[in-house]
Amino acid sequence: MNMKQKVNINPILVRMKETEKGVLYESIVAMGKRARQINDELRQELTERLAEVQSSVDTDEPNFDQLAISREFDNIPKPTILAMLEMYEDKIKYEIPQDKN
Repeated sequence: MNMKQKVNINPILVRMKETEKGVLYESIVAMGKRARQINDELRQELTERLAEVQSSVDTDEPNFDQLAISREFDNIPKPTILAMLEMYEDKIKYEIPQDKN
């Protein structure tokens, strides 16, 4: 996905699609877990990229490379929206184990 691409996903369409499958609650749990994974991946990537351009000398001058990277990551859609998009496009496969009582 192009990170600068604007993502427009309708939560109602996702809900209707998952309701047809009869697994709405499971879908919500799966989207939540996927959103956390996406968030962790983005945070790790941001940390790595900022470390690459971090100056070794502390100065009062702004680091324009770090600012550019931060702005780039600000334009990425929220992890929840990305997870909903993946669910809508059937890119998330999940199985929630059933309790054995």
